[in-house]
Amino acid sequence: MLENVDLSLKVSKAQFKQTHAEAEVKLGELQRRAKDLGIPVIIVFEGWDAAGKGTLINTLIQPLDPRGFKVENILPPNQERMLRPFLWRFWIKTPARGRLAIFDRSWYRRVLNERVDGDVKGKELQRTFEDIRSFERQLADDGAVIVKFFLHISKEEQKCRFDALRKNPATAWRVTAEDLKRHRQHKEYLAASEEMLAETDSEFAPWTVVASHDHRFATVKIFSTVIEAMERRVAEIEARGQAKKPRGSAPAIALPPALTASILDKVDLSPALGQREYRRKLKKHQERLRELEYEIYRCRLPVVIVYEGWDAAGKGGNIRRLTQNLDPRGYEVVPIAAPNDIEKAHHYLWRFWAQMPKAGHIAIFDRSWYGRVLVERVEGLCTEGEWKRAYREINEMEQHLTNFGTVLLKFWLHIDPDEQLRRFHERQNVPRKQWKITDEDWRNRERLGQYKVAVEEMLFRTSTPYAPWTIVESNCKWFGRIKVLETVCGRIEKGLGR
Repeated sequence: MLENVDLSLKVSKAQFKQTHAEAEVKLGELQRRAKDLGIPVIIVFEGWDAAGKGTLINTLIQPLDPRGFKVENILPPNQERMLRPFLWRFWIKTPARGRLAIFDRSWYRRVLNERVDGDVKGKELQRTFEDIRSFERQLADDGAVIVKFFLHISKEEQKCRFDALRKNPATAWRVTAEDLKRHRQHKEYLAASEEMLAETDSEFAPWTVVASHDHRFATVKIFSTVIEAMERRVAEIEARGQAKKPRGSAPAIALPPALTASILDKVDLSPALGQREYRRKLKKHQERLRELEYEIYRCRLPVVIVYEGWDAAGKGGNIRRLTQNLDPRGYEVVPIAAPNDIEKAHHYLWRFWAQMPKAGHIAIFDRSWYGRVLVERVEGLCTEGEWKRAYREINEMEQHLTNFGTVLLKFWLHIDPDEQLRRFHERQNVPRKQWKITDEDWRNRERLGQYKVAVEEMLFRTSTPYAPWTIVESNCKWFGRIKVLETVCGRIEKGLGR
């Protein structure tokens, strides 16, 4: 692909002067329109060293309102970033709706620099391509405009530019030993770039190869490509006659054919523990987990624990017993409530990526990203297309976490309706527990049937070999707490290779 690019393409000074001013005005108008319509825009610059990324980015942002964009300069990952999943540092930099993010280098470093250096290869390389495609598809499905540029120059042109920079004392510092090393590895980088373009070019995030020998031609090409992509998205939204996704009343929920046999109805809720046995096992497993906490820190093993379950199923008490004997420096409990305005302005997974632990630490989510296919589905807070798409997006995110080495545990705390009603009444009648019961709890109980259908489908579609669900029989709180502790200890030991 790259060897066939015509690098002789040029734009005359007169042509450039005529078209560029119009393009700047148009781009400024589109930025304002994107803000009004809540369209996030992601522009990626990749390409050869000395191809002009910095200059072209600076030219692109001149007509933009600086309050509405941010340029992200992506450097090689430091130690802190290497302790987190590969995509973490890019997820947290994705723009809010109505803003632009311009990446000088990006997530593609992993399949270029790190690949040529031999740090990423074989199955890991193919998983990385899959992760990138999933990442970009999720953002595009959420409404983001993604424009990706590969700035192409010949090896000879690159050498000329390096020589010119090195001759000038004011710019010599810009050519590093690493740059010269990559120049010598031009053949390897060419092959890696070709495969990257082929593997990650898609309808929702296409690559545009820009012949960059002539600065004016490259500028016109970049402006026209960005303008065309943004115009297309604006037209799509305006054709629908809406600036925001519709939020209607809760849709009717039909049980998928594959779920006609209930998962939850088959759960035996009779298991129980006596107080003496509970106390003995609680002490034993809490001491065991404390030792494992130090082991996962030493071995840099990340652990993510997800709690979902019925109202009054005992999530809070379960989490307290799980963490009671842990070193507080090694874990964090993340309570998940309804998203705030800042979180709503991003992809729904954005706020969860921001909370993922670095390697060697534990993150415990009290409720989680499964709200998209539970409360948001039942209450009509997202469209049917959004919650149906979420099953794939969640599975992709969890696979990326486990590919990184994360031990991921997901618990559904299950109680029957009679036990839930008993606990609701207890909370109402005992003064010290009244803060635990709200009008929303009673309202949710009225929709128990709809929630059950949503839970059944969630368990069916998101229990995978790499991130299985564990249903915790919680009619007896003591039994449920011990089952969680045993499961967590067992899975961590497995992750440590014991």
